[in-house]
Amino acid sequence: MQTLSRLLSKIPLSLLVIACLTLGLAPFFPVPHVWEKLELLANGALSRPIDIFDLILHGTPWILLILRLLLVRSKPA
Repeated sequence: MQTLSRLLSKIPLSLLVIACLTLGLAPFFPVPHVWEKLELLANGALSRPIDIFDLILHGTPWILLILRLLLVRSKPA
């Protein structure tokens, strides 16, 4: 856990926000890819390898941002 915390603390928050707004939401129209893949997951239709790869690719920036924000929040002031 300490290694993950150290690694996440080295990533600038601004870089993670930019990654979420670009890669995390691309393509923007008609619907962001990550949202489409989450709908497939919720419906139990996420079975094709390309769909699983897309979910991981477009979801990773969001997961890293959430973990980074939790890390910042849990640090003592």
